[in-house]
Amino acid sequence: MTRIALEDLDRIYAQPKPRTKAKVIDHIDRHAARFIELSPFCILASAGADGRVDASPRGGAPGFVRILDPKRLLMPDRPGNNLLDSLRNILSGTGEVGMLFMIPGVDDALRLNGRATLSENPALLESLVEFGKPPRTAIEIAVHEVYLHCPKAIMRARLWDPAAQVEREVLPSLGEMIRDQTGMGEAETTAEATARFKEQL
Repeated sequence: MTRIALEDLDRIYAQPKPRTKAKVIDHIDRHAARFIELSPFCILASAGADGRVDASPRGGAPGFVRILDPKRLLMPDRPGNNLLDSLRNILSGTGEVGMLFMIPGVDDALRLNGRATLSENPALLESLVEFGKPPRTAIEIAVHEVYLHCPKAIMRARLWDPAAQVEREVLPSLGEMIRDQTGMGEAETTAEATARFKEQL
């Protein structure tokens, strides 16, 4: 395989248009705010002190990521697998994170980069109650960059197209796959796992 060097990129790819560069702004404007308010799902990317990276799905009711002001976001950390990859990365590394917000049915996406810190302030956590309980911690993001991302990737994936959706039964249940990978635990059916997950939201 031919290795590509940094200086090769400008030869292989065209230069971005001036408007593409200009769309990267340093704050949450009214359009970005509306996008975040409508988004029930985002991906949080982080890197630890050792350079290892993690991308973690996050979800809640639309607007579960709260806008504090044009330069700050607040995101609850809901129960997960307790590996705490994102939180460990934030605390051990620089705290720099990337976020990708999506809205079901909308092919555009919103990207946001910033520096994250964690809080366990009781009053703050109580303000983030959802699914009947507060989060264990909250992630505050100081915003550095915000930009709307073109829809090409989601269009290529046909992500929201019902005709492109895959029936869950084409894969073994999550429990079966993890049992096979680890040799540990029981193999829950998808229905059993879904019922259990709903109690843990």
